[in-house]
Amino acid sequence: MIQDSILRQFAGRTALITGGTGLIGREVVRILCDAGARAKSVSLDRIEVDARAEHVRGDLTDLGFCLEATREADFVFHLAGIKGSIEVTKSKPASFFVPLLMMNTNLLEAARRNRVRKLVYTSSIGAYSSAEIFREEDSETAAPPMDMFPGWAKRMAEMQIEAYRIQYGAENFAIVRPCNVYGPGDNFDPDNAMVVPSLMARIAAGESPLRVWGDGSAVRDFAYSADVAEGVILALHHGTRGSFVNLGSGTGVTIRELVETLSRVTPFEYEFDASKSAGFPRRVMDISRAREWIGYAPGTTLRQGLAATWDWYAAHRAEYRLRHNYFAQDA
Repeated sequence: MIQDSILRQFAGRTALITGGTGLIGREVVRILCDAGARAKSVSLDRIEVDARAEHVRGDLTDLGFCLEATREADFVFHLAGIKGSIEVTKSKPASFFVPLLMMNTNLLEAARRNRVRKLVYTSSIGAYSSAEIFREEDSETAAPPMDMFPGWAKRMAEMQIEAYRIQYGAENFAIVRPCNVYGPGDNFDPDNAMVVPSLMARIAAGESPLRVWGDGSAVRDFAYSADVAEGVILALHHGTRGSFVNLGSGTGVTIRELVETLSRVTPFEYEFDASKSAGFPRRVMDISRAREWIGYAPGTTLRQGLAATWDWYAAHRAEYRLRHNYFAQDA
């Protein structure tokens, strides 16, 4: 929970939220609207998430649009990105890499030129080099990111912010690296969904038994979107001291635990296919720095988060069709 003294500072202020229709963005919009901010959500999706906010459809790869969007903003929450499964990012890397580079470069430069009071940039766990436990102090820019194309795109934006700090003394840019985030408003497109929405979409489609790759022993860090949204707002408020902070759940969960917990939310039959790759054995974020620097304290349990996500999906199964699809042939 964010302290009221922090939230009051947004009252009457203009806050631009890029990717405001995404699973983190819509939670940021909600919190800021509750706080009395003038929230402006920018996205290419044909979705409106909160009647209290202004919704603008616009392309962040256009510098002119970014300059106009940030012109009167006090705060910018740069959450816009491109989500896709491992398979689609490997097969269509240009559809991932090029737009990410363009939107990050243009939005950050526009915010700098327009002297935005504070900005927070949402990077990714994929910007890290491969490891089992991800700690900010262990980050090594000379080693390649584990998620090649999206990881490099995220790192380039982080370096752009560092360049602003060195050349212009800009200390008003904060950076967060979230882990695997899930929640209401996730991308449930069966062709490019991530782990949690992919499982839910396949359950809803009637796959029985649900076949899960691997033996279920792989450990991942799954953070609920509302918790991460609070972390993003706290990072903008407190700053990240010329570096970045991790936003995860602070707890590793095996894929078996994930599936079993989901089966208690909505019963279904499942089986693990040990002949298929389970991926890297363990990937968990250390969130000690975020707890200390910005007061980040995720409180949603896995079951609570999965239940809320399933309930939302049951009522909005077709929303993904209103999203801009960067991987479509005509995108």
